[in-house]
Amino acid sequence: MSNKIKYTKSSGNIFDDMGFKDAKERLVKAELALKINQIIDDRKLTQVEAAHILRINQPKVSAIVNGRLADFSIERLIEFLNKLDQDVEIVIHNKPKKSKRPALFTVAFA
Repeated sequence: MSNKIKYTKSSGNIFDDMGFKDAKERLVKAELALKINQIIDDRKLTQVEAAHILRINQPKVSAIVNGRLADFSIERLIEFLNKLDQDVEIVIHNKPKKSKRPALFTVAFA
């Protein structure tokens, strides 16, 4: 009997690994929502206080906090980050010519 554990190496995008067609969008939304949640936690805001800052109702803040992001566009999540005093930059550059990987779509935090 073998003690080896079988596993599958992740692509780096859990949504892609699970077969979602919109995997890149889902990952970006999740990363933006994570940053929104971190700011809410760091500032010790209640969901009601966060809702006031974001100009949405508390159930929508709850949806973000709990990762229910289907009703939010990437643009809207970026708008929320702006309302939380965050600058957001989108950087576009050429993919290395010799790279065989598909073009990337990522979020990086400073």
